Amino acid sequence: MRVFDHPEFDHHQQIVFGCDEASGLRAIIAVHDTRRGPALGGLRIYPYADEADALTDVLRLSRGMTYKSALADLPLGGGKAVIIADPRRDKTPALLRAMGRLVESLGGRYITAEDSGSGEEDMRLIRQETRHVSGLGRGGDSGDPSPFTAHGVFCALKSAVRHRFGRDELKDLRVAIQGVGHVGAHLARELHAAGAKLVLADVDRDSLGMLSEELEAQNVAPEAIFDAEVDVFAPCAMGAVLTREVADRLRATVVCGAANNQLATPDVAGRLHDRGILYAPDYVANAGGVIEVEAQRHDRYDREAVMRHVERISTTIDEIFTRARAEERTPSEVADRLARERLG
Repeated sequence: MRVFDHPEFDHHQQIVFGCDEASGLRAIIAVHDTRRGPALGGLRIYPYADEADALTDVLRLSRGMTYKSALADLPLGGGKAVIIADPRRDKTPALLRAMGRLVESLGGRYITAEDSGSGEEDMRLIRQETRHVSGLGRGGDSGDPSPFTAHGVFCALKSAVRHRFGRDELKDLRVAIQGVGHVGAHLARELHAAGAKLVLADVDRDSLGMLSEELEAQNVAPEAIFDAEVDVFAPCAMGAVLTREVADRLRATVVCGAANNQLATPDVAGRLHDRGILYAPDYVANAGGVIEVEAQRHDRYDREAVMRHVERISTTIDEIFTRARAEERTPSEVADRLARERLG
């Protein structure tokens, strides 16, 4: 497996492969950039088909975290960690503590937090081996960043709707949400409260059914969500969902969701643009979680200040859309350029 020639390698500062025979740990940590501060990024636990798939994911995710923190104006760099395992079957205290020791070996260059397949209790186990963990909550409050991620996406979605449709209110806006886990469910409830009409899809049919009933939403099979007659498509599951085929199928004219790395390949941004579909770059829209996680690292925590910071995502999205229109570029191109400007 070649790292430096990998198509997703982007001058990453450090890539660490970790193995622990006793616990079965097989993990990769990618530190992309630390110019603005230590590389913070979540721990994804997923049954990747092989090491090559895991490496591709961690390289893309860590670069996205660098850009996300830069555009959210945080004193952080970008990193990510993945464990090759099934979180429902393979996750044990021994495996998580071994992961903690791997994080500790980087001496603070990388700070971990929860992500897909890991949660707050997992972070507490990792914390037994390293202090370089965030997202643990305080004062009895949960450290789950999902509500903040969802609210940031909601703010970005409102901005996208304003730019695409020229309207500020969301009443009767039709939104399709792909994936109603922690973030997707929070986003669905916030959109429902604002008067939106929802179409939901998820592989977990039981959770999908309960949420659909609660929100009076339509639910469809996962594959059918792309064909839903809606105004907005919100990808909130795994990444690489926006392929060229999906870009051609979408009925929505706005894409704004919480999933990381939504574009399967960079050229899909151009295809969306050609079809008149306004795409909110994912690492800008979903930055609410990292804003919250970074705030938890400090002794003085002000929830209202965190929410104000999260809501500034709208301002950043507005700037990206305005520049994209003026420069006749895609929002993805403009967002990447703006992030690099902030990295100096």
